[in-house]
Amino acid sequence: MDACLAEIAKLEKLTSPTGKGKAPPVPDSLDSLLQSLHEARAQCETGSLSAPSLKQLSRTVDARKKDIDDRQKEVYNAVAKLGKALDKKFTATIPSYPNLFVSPDSAAALDRTVVVHLLRTGQFETAETFIEESKFPITDDLRLRFVDLHRILQALRSSNIGPALDWARSHRDFLRFRRSPLEFNLHRSQYMRILISSDTPNTLPAIAYANTHLRPFFSEHASEFMRPHDIKLQTSPYCDLASPALHSDLEPLFAKEYCASMGMSRQVPLRVVGDIGGSGALSRIEKARKVMREGKGEWSQADELPIEIPLPPENRYHSIFACPVSKEQATDANPPMMLSCGHVLAKDSLNRLPKTQGLVKCPYCPLETNPAQALEVHF
Repeated sequence: MDACLAEIAKLEKLTSPTGKGKAPPVPDSLDSLLQSLHEARAQCETGSLSAPSLKQLSRTVDARKKDIDDRQKEVYNAVAKLGKALDKKFTATIPSYPNLFVSPDSAAALDRTVVVHLLRTGQFETAETFIEESKFPITDDLRLRFVDLHRILQALRSSNIGPALDWARSHRDFLRFRRSPLEFNLHRSQYMRILISSDTPNTLPAIAYANTHLRPFFSEHASEFMRPHDIKLQTSPYCDLASPALHSDLEPLFAKEYCASMGMSRQVPLRVVGDIGGSGALSRIEKARKVMREGKGEWSQADELPIEIPLPPENRYHSIFACPVSKEQATDANPPMMLSCGHVLAKDSLNRLPKTQGLVKCPYCPLETNPAQALEVHF
């Protein structure tokens, strides 16, 4: 993936107006050519255009044309290298599906997902263009709430926690119900900025801020209050409190709580689709379903897949697997296990199967397998 990102960065640099490459940017070459043509036109109008000037203009046109051709070759080469990097990284073919968005309801749901994604990621101009072209109605309230979200996030990037604190105070009951540390983390960030803002050992302003704003959170964050805070944190065992991440982590935390107050998930839907699809999950799911349909296996449900699907850690949730042998719900202590034949059952059920020379027979097919080779499955 690093190679793909490197090629994308190179391509973005080459296609940007100010991007550097072996040849000058195309806009610069065109501007230079236009300037030469304007000068030649002015000379023609005054009657001062000479044969040497025409030859120089011809050489300028050829030179600028060569610069543009060279720049285009760099772009084409970068595109080709990106394609090769993608083919090398994603070896599995992407499965094809019939059009799932033929009904008006499904098409409207897709349009809404795209609009919300663009608004949520702050791409407001693109969102407005999409809304205009798709004719999808969006309420002014929803649009303004996302504008407000990015206004507050921009303030956080500028080390201004005021707008975020105002929002947290007005939604304090909601945050407490979710047991969110947002308001405490905002005050802690400001406290640490005050504490380490100067090299002089004057902690009185920080202590005053803590007494005023942090004291109400003592019962919920007592362990944080017990940690010694001083201006030498950068070289102490508690240097994490002086880390820039203490402040930068406020942005994703705030965005998560803000979207939760709107009834939205903490993750951007289209980004989740890209992460899961890009990890190869879709191709594995389609391949497994095809094998099961053609093989007419004995698996209990046609919509269940007895395989492990590769997912990023943030997209792995609690198990919803019910063991087909014991009929019990899987837990952390009793996770689902996949045998070498592909069938899945709970760990307790696997341990209770009779062993013959260290092997157990799958309860759903005649194959024997080594229990030690069973893999834990995440659903």
